[in-house]
Amino acid sequence: MTDTTIADEGPATTAGPPSDASRVRRLPQRAAYDEASIHAVLDASLIGHVGIVAGDRPVVIPMLYGRDGSTVYLHGSVASRLLRSLAGGIDLCLTVTLVDGLVLARSAFHHSMNYRSVVAFGRATLATGADKVHGLRVISEHLAPGRWDEVREPNDLELRQTSVLRMEILEASAKTREGGPVDDDEDLGLPMWAGVLPCALRWGEPVADALLPEGRPVSPSVLARRNGH
Repeated sequence: MTDTTIADEGPATTAGPPSDASRVRRLPQRAAYDEASIHAVLDASLIGHVGIVAGDRPVVIPMLYGRDGSTVYLHGSVASRLLRSLAGGIDLCLTVTLVDGLVLARSAFHHSMNYRSVVAFGRATLATGADKVHGLRVISEHLAPGRWDEVREPNDLELRQTSVLRMEILEASAKTREGGPVDDDEDLGLPMWAGVLPCALRWGEPVADALLPEGRPVSPSVLARRNGH
């Protein structure tokens, strides 16, 4: 499977990357380096994958996150080896990807995906005090806007058991693909279906906790999230 054509491309940003570290080299017409494009992808995804070099080997771990301006807060247990490595301040790479559909061509070679992705570079430090609580709120609001104000805030023991990392985005790139397959002209007459199979995140009906009193209404934040807000 590959995707070497760019006929489906829309206009990319005219601004270039701040350095070669974030430059998109394959199909650069799909790249964007402006904050609006990068933030839109970060805000639409729920899980980020954090990569560092820990000791003598690379490590990539999925983590919950939330964005506040150009700052990303990352959440994890204090027992995490990755978090212990990052806590003193260390360079990292955060990636997120959203799959929007399978692009099914007439040839195996031209199969692809429609997607939105971001690769962000920054330096992470351990959030403490009020900034740590703020980071937890940012993460919570990213997952379910409005939920933080509906529930009990973390107590001192819970805060000690949780680590929050503050990552300042130093540079980043977004990359997207949209549109249908781009087959070779000689394949257009082949007798098979071609097109796009869309893929989207869909929330189901809320399932109440077994210990919840009967008749307790679903929280507004949960209803809003289920409805796509």
